Amino acid sequence: MSVFAAVLPHLNAPFSHSGAFFSFSAKYGAFMFSHSRILCPELQQKIMTAEQAADFIRDGDTVGMSGFTGAGYPKALPGALVNKAQIQRDLKKPFKINLWTGASTAPELDGVLADADGINLRLPYQSDPICRQQINSGQMHYIDLHLSEVSQYAWSGFLGDLDVAVIEVAGIHEDGRIIPSSSVGNNKTWVEQADKIILEVNSQQSLKLEGMHDIYYGTALPPHRKPILLNEPADRIGSQYLDIPREKIVAVVETSAPDRNSPFSPPDAVSEQIATNILAFFEHEINKGRLPANLLPLQSGVGNIPNAVLSGLDNGGYKNLSAYTEVIQDGMLQMLKSGTLSVASATAFSLSPDALVELNENIDFYREKIILRQQDISNHPEIARRLGIIAMNGLIEADIYGNVNSTHVMGTRMMNGIGGSGDFARNGYLSIFMTPSTAKNGAISAIVPMVSHVDHTEHDVKVVVTEQGLADLRGLSPRQRARVIINNCAHPDFKDQLLDYYERACASGRGMHTPHLLNEALSWHERFEQTGTMRQD
Repeated sequence: MSVFAAVLPHLNAPFSHSGAFFSFSAKYGAFMFSHSRILCPELQQKIMTAEQAADFIRDGDTVGMSGFTGAGYPKALPGALVNKAQIQRDLKKPFKINLWTGASTAPELDGVLADADGINLRLPYQSDPICRQQINSGQMHYIDLHLSEVSQYAWSGFLGDLDVAVIEVAGIHEDGRIIPSSSVGNNKTWVEQADKIILEVNSQQSLKLEGMHDIYYGTALPPHRKPILLNEPADRIGSQYLDIPREKIVAVVETSAPDRNSPFSPPDAVSEQIATNILAFFEHEINKGRLPANLLPLQSGVGNIPNAVLSGLDNGGYKNLSAYTEVIQDGMLQMLKSGTLSVASATAFSLSPDALVELNENIDFYREKIILRQQDISNHPEIARRLGIIAMNGLIEADIYGNVNSTHVMGTRMMNGIGGSGDFARNGYLSIFMTPSTAKNGAISAIVPMVSHVDHTEHDVKVVVTEQGLADLRGLSPRQRARVIINNCAHPDFKDQLLDYYERACASGRGMHTPHLLNEALSWHERFEQTGTMRQD
């Protein structure tokens, strides 16, 4: 148990900026009181404003920032960089950075920097509307990577040098040990790779996060890799602290601002029916002996549909399930509280405001059941394959042969990115892709003859499910898959069109393994070009 968990059981909520930071001295058996969360004397000398810290970042620099799905991102430096960019432009000088993060962040980071035209290149995942517009207009370069591979790219030098890392943390002990924040993401890699490091110490992150993290320092590039000895989601193989060389820390900024926690909509009828279809499939697989009674470790994308599935599991009589995933969202907290879920391993939180209150009020309980790791471990392909992950992710469109597009609208316009779905889909025991059968109020079918962009090939997609039904594609040839997907997953408004396309493609004699009418398959998307952005959960 951590020091703070042992001696401060009554301090469950996040501390305010003026709140105290306590530490325990085993030697004297007493508390020491401070009005700062920065107890290390050496780093106290480096406390400065965000504007002062921004001077360490120059035009053209590559900056690795913390943050993953709106959790643990810097709250002050992005705004200071926007101010700096404006000053530079007033002087007729350019100012843009290349921005690396763990995944999507928040408007206070991605949004403000993009709006100030301050980002030249972005990776590896984003969900900001201003970033999206600039990516699709060609104004911003974007590298869409599997989240498990980002660290390897950085270590190998494929992405160039990392000039500065800006990392949010919850507190700094007197001896320099650093308590990570509400996400880990790529933070370990950024602090290893960066020439300079800026820390943001956020007093609104609960100090009782201490002990929740497990940061593994045994990663290496080939040919020096060793097996990662993680055999169960509950295993701990690393350190609860972030190891940062103090000589690289050039600035420490004190902040007090919450994470971006957006509420989830209550599950609608479509989401609940998708969840029902998946739960019935699990029961079928258990009866067939292909899944154990407590399933296999769960991975779930973020959104209303995944939360509906988690809620269904919570009400389904399951006990002692486990999760090995990217984010802890509302449904997983409830499952941990009820005992449906015994442990959840992830790299970040993605909580609604109400769920955040629940976490902080009961953080002693959750700290024993939640493990936050860096994303090259949370998304590690070998671990996903060995643990037998059940992967559940959303999509933009699936075609009749089982190929999935999860990133591009109409084949050319980026939505958010592939994120971690590919890490788990290719390597998990079960890869389930779920979506409403239509989008844009029924104007667009999510099941199409041929996807306009391929992220997950038919070889990696095991199950497609909509509110109409579920298609188990395992052991089926392409033509068998086509009939199952159309009959089980397509909306009635589009089913006849899809069957007609498939039958005419088969009758064309142009190739009977994967029959297609290429011009017509492409025109299917052109017909909906004016309907706008398709839905993606």
